[in-house]
Amino acid sequence: MKRVFLFVATNIAVLAVISVVMRLLGFDHYMTKNGLDYRALAVFSLLWGSVGSFISLAASKWMAKKSMGVQIIDSPRTADEQWLVETVKRQAEAAGIGMPEVGVFQSSSPNAFATGMKKNDALVAVSTGLLQTMNKDEVEAVLGHEVAHVANGDMVTMALIQGVLNAFVIFFSRIIGYAIAAASRDSRGGGYTMGSFIGTMIAQIVLGFVAAIIINWFSRWREFHADQGGAKLAGNQKMIDALKALQRSSRTEPLEGEFAAFGISSGSKATLAKLFSTHPPLEDRIAALEKAQYGDNTVVTR
Repeated sequence: MKRVFLFVATNIAVLAVISVVMRLLGFDHYMTKNGLDYRALAVFSLLWGSVGSFISLAASKWMAKKSMGVQIIDSPRTADEQWLVETVKRQAEAAGIGMPEVGVFQSSSPNAFATGMKKNDALVAVSTGLLQTMNKDEVEAVLGHEVAHVANGDMVTMALIQGVLNAFVIFFSRIIGYAIAAASRDSRGGGYTMGSFIGTMIAQIVLGFVAAIIINWFSRWREFHADQGGAKLAGNQKMIDALKALQRSSRTEPLEGEFAAFGISSGSKATLAKLFSTHPPLEDRIAALEKAQYGDNTVVTR
């Protein structure tokens, strides 16, 4: 639950900073001095809501390397590193994307993630724990899953959805704040009150939680497609075996912050946490692949 709280709190904090900046710069006053300008509010909301998402996406590779200590394999030094690079290269060619950077980060938990703003300029990274606990067939499937995320354009799609949802949160929270302001104006026609600002912030927090539930629902739905992509690139049974290996591991922990959405696994099991989980339960993902394998025996990517 700590990670769930931090995930939601981070997005709410970003929106809170946006609110304070808009207030300090006078945007709120500009939009309400002669009545609420809905079109101006919509433009401001879209701009402010999207800026943070795309700045974060543009900096995602740099952040991954710095915050998670990802070591990029520029010149493979071992047979295992050579195999990693060659496997990703083969899968990228099959998926029709440019060769991603390949890296390894230190973590006892078996995990991996992909990030980057462009399909042809992405990063695929695996943990030392994953390399130590999985065989090559299973690692190949995990790499296929991450390459599928890149090929499907999931990073950009998630940023777009986050930006749109942020815009809705900003827009409707300010409408609520304006309604409070209109109801609490004094006889001299006083403007934007502290009460309306507090009301806006409370509405932003509540709507922020709703937005987090929506975007994480989409993230879970998108994981099934990445599993299908991994099955196509590496083999359906290999993908099933990789997920079962994660299921057996008692050390699997979700990645921190924004990288959790692009990892191979999430460790949430609590009922409430599932609403904010970026990944569906492993048993559901395995069942979906087994149904494809034993049903029509085909796996199709988006």
